[in-house]
Amino acid sequence: MKTTATKPKLVNAVHTGNCLELMKDIPTGAIDFVLTDPPYMTAYRPRSGETVINDSDSGWFPPAVAELYRVLKDDSFCFMFYGWPVADVVVSAARSVGFRPVSHFSFIKKYSSYSGYSKAQHETAYLFAKGRPQKPSEPLSDVQPWSYTGNKLHPTEKPVSVLTPLVKSFSQPGEIILDPFCGSGSSLVAASLLQRQFIGMEIDPKHAATAQARLTAPRAA
Repeated sequence: MKTTATKPKLVNAVHTGNCLELMKDIPTGAIDFVLTDPPYMTAYRPRSGETVINDSDSGWFPPAVAELYRVLKDDSFCFMFYGWPVADVVVSAARSVGFRPVSHFSFIKKYSSYSGYSKAQHETAYLFAKGRPQKPSEPLSDVQPWSYTGNKLHPTEKPVSVLTPLVKSFSQPGEIILDPFCGSGSSLVAASLLQRQFIGMEIDPKHAATAQARLTAPRAA
């Protein structure tokens, strides 16, 4: 187990506010693994009509990635879901601060999120590396199954069952996982279930409260 290198009050808690400000309280190189699902910057509007803060703007993204790189330990991973229409923005911002894309994941859905020029039946994510992290002893396939949450807790809710293999593969028990766009807290629940420490940040007070409630429930789900 690695020593906690950040302020104790930050760990195992959900913090409400802009992550660009909140991450300033995290010392450089204190985080073992970043697992996050930032706004896709595509002005996504689900059937419910509920929108995601900052989803129609990309100006915040490069400085947020720079902070992620700063707080992440050397030779560690950042796993980031993203919207494919802004792949150039995501990769450009990541490379500009020193991240290397070392894998690309597709999560296959049995249903379509929407239908346009094609039916949208997958989610995408990049695995970025800071430095030269050790390869997992049993690497995951870069094509993974997806389960539907119903998006009852958040308009882009990620299933815990999809996130737990990522936590297990790219971090160790006791390490600190950061999600600066934690939404309803699925990544934090996955971290907790696998005996990892976590730091969650969420700009929307409603979703931050949902994440906190899931983590303080008798059994996280």
